[in-house]
Amino acid sequence: MENAIIELVDVSKDFDGEGVLKNINLKINKHEFLTLLGPSGCGKTTTLRIIAGFETPTSGSVLFDGVDIKNIPPYKRKVNTVFQRYALFPHLNVFDNIAFGLHIKKLPKDDIKRRVSQMLELVNLKGFEKRDVDSLSGGQQQRVAIARALVNEPEVLLLDEPLGALDLKLRKDMQLELKRIQQVSGITFIYVTHDQEEALTMSDRIVVMNQGVIQQLGTPVDIYNEPQNAFVADFIGESNIIEGLMLKDCLVEFLGRKFECVDTGFGECTFVDVVIRPEDLKISQKGQGLIDGIVKSITFKGVHYEMIIESCGYNFMVHSTVMEPEGSEVSLSVIPFDIHIMKKVAE
Repeated sequence: MENAIIELVDVSKDFDGEGVLKNINLKINKHEFLTLLGPSGCGKTTTLRIIAGFETPTSGSVLFDGVDIKNIPPYKRKVNTVFQRYALFPHLNVFDNIAFGLHIKKLPKDDIKRRVSQMLELVNLKGFEKRDVDSLSGGQQQRVAIARALVNEPEVLLLDEPLGALDLKLRKDMQLELKRIQQVSGITFIYVTHDQEEALTMSDRIVVMNQGVIQQLGTPVDIYNEPQNAFVADFIGESNIIEGLMLKDCLVEFLGRKFECVDTGFGECTFVDVVIRPEDLKISQKGQGLIDGIVKSITFKGVHYEMIIESCGYNFMVHSTVMEPEGSEVSLSVIPFDIHIMKKVAE
């Protein structure tokens, strides 16, 4: 069942002969919250700018409802963009900032008032109509910027790291607020960030990018629990990544020991990467687990302790609510379901 509103087909982009995007193929569905996630320079913002019309791909097609819009200027596309710098007009109050695009379209005053009022209610700024935008907090200014974009009724809203200028607590609050606004409005959101927590919190699907290539596309749960390669495993949260040998289906060897797992289809005696999340390792007394080790360091993280435990020549990162003193001899265990196997990518 096709439900794509935007489709990128073999999209590449070069700057000064250097490939920034390399044959990107991506379908973005109607009404979804999709996040482009990756480190600086991975191509996520360039992808967003190509969808917006601010950049033209070197090759490939950009389809909107099946129609190629590659050569259509930004103002004729059914998309709006919210940037990290909100670019609000300081000489206009909240109402007039939101209504700016409607005035440009010369809509009737009653329609403008109705649509701005709806947006103020949607972004929880009802009663702020006459406020000076410079008197608003960062989070409130961001809501005005979102309302100004949504009031024009775009089919797609593009957001380029809009939470980057906010403090940690406000950023977490706004993550939930943005997801609520997207669900209530039903508009497709395409969000760019390098923050893994933001992506996991808000997204229906995540596109993990690196060096101009899509590394993995999936739901937050799939991306976190079943990374397809070492880059994704390392970039999304913390991971222990160990070289291993897949002996046969559901049996892997690493660190000189054999472990049961649940993965199949890797063949026999195949070199693989083994991923174990720090929170999936359980600590017990020496001799009671699968492998023994020594606590090398401890860091208090607020809700848990982060410990480095050396075992079989490998330094495991372990997250636990129970702290074992540095130098303690302990044992580590992990259930088969929490041992994730990935194909080993040739260097």
